[in-house]
Amino acid sequence: MSERDGRGNLWSIVLAAGEGERLRGLTEKWLGYHRPKQYCTFVGTRSMLQHTLDRAERLTSRERTVTVIARSHRRMALEQIGDPASGLMFQPFNRDTAAGIFLPLTRVRKRDPKAIVVVLPSDHFVSPEARFLDSVGNAVDAARTFPDKLVLLGVAPDTLELDYGWVEPGRTLGSIKGQTVELARSFLEKPGRAQAIAARDTGALWNTMVMAVSAETLWQLGWLYLPEIMPRFESLLEAVDTPNELEVLDSVYHDMPRRNFSSHLLERARGRVALMALENVLWSDWGRPERIIHTLERIGKMPAWSAGEAMARPRRVAPSPIGGDLPLGALNLA
Repeated sequence: MSERDGRGNLWSIVLAAGEGERLRGLTEKWLGYHRPKQYCTFVGTRSMLQHTLDRAERLTSRERTVTVIARSHRRMALEQIGDPASGLMFQPFNRDTAAGIFLPLTRVRKRDPKAIVVVLPSDHFVSPEARFLDSVGNAVDAARTFPDKLVLLGVAPDTLELDYGWVEPGRTLGSIKGQTVELARSFLEKPGRAQAIAARDTGALWNTMVMAVSAETLWQLGWLYLPEIMPRFESLLEAVDTPNELEVLDSVYHDMPRRNFSSHLLERARGRVALMALENVLWSDWGRPERIIHTLERIGKMPAWSAGEAMARPRRVAPSPIGGDLPLGALNLA
């Protein structure tokens, strides 16, 4: 599946600006220095970011992919991605996830106002990829069918994960290629154990933060629920692809309020959020060492740091691309 398969104005946004603080202890013990997780190869030869960009390229062309990177990670990003003309946007400061999504959206909207965007976090393990991308394609079709909705992919829980966001499905909106599209009824962030059990028992799904939505709809939702930051991005929109872009970018980020995309937008906009289940796909947010270990145990692989005494004492290695997705049954570790 790709935009050449009739998807026309489809764009990918790759989120890769995080610092990976929850894995800092692991990476410092393993590598001898901290390296944000998206630049790490926990198994195989490609980093999590490289895997995510490869997925994006199977959805859209490189010219229609915008990746948001922390400015302080510029060197690491260019070492792994190679071509600086591949749609990178360097975020001056971390202002939480809402800014991290609306920053690349400004470039998409400037270049293609009628775009449909797919948002792909760069710290996820998914397998098999082909099935995952088919579900993303169905979400894109749902975003076209319900153009006023943001379509979110959710995963049926197989553990009581208390760090994930949960989404409870509501009434059915329709079906796309056999996949049900439901309205999101409620959101639950980082629940307690009793709340997680109740959410699971009522059919709630984990929020993957993988979504498809028209650029115009997402922009409108920003104005409805994040009016304190949207004037800044309107200013940046005017400057995108002009000689003033970098200056305006620094200016709008200078004192930008921190806003979380899930709690400040999705939860408030649940009447505009549609939900589709990601079925028959092994998915995990690799934000904690135990999740990486659990996932690799399920597919019969050892994490890179398990060799020797990686966890017993720090060892220094040269920085290298290192990451994440292994198709079930026929594992591709390249």
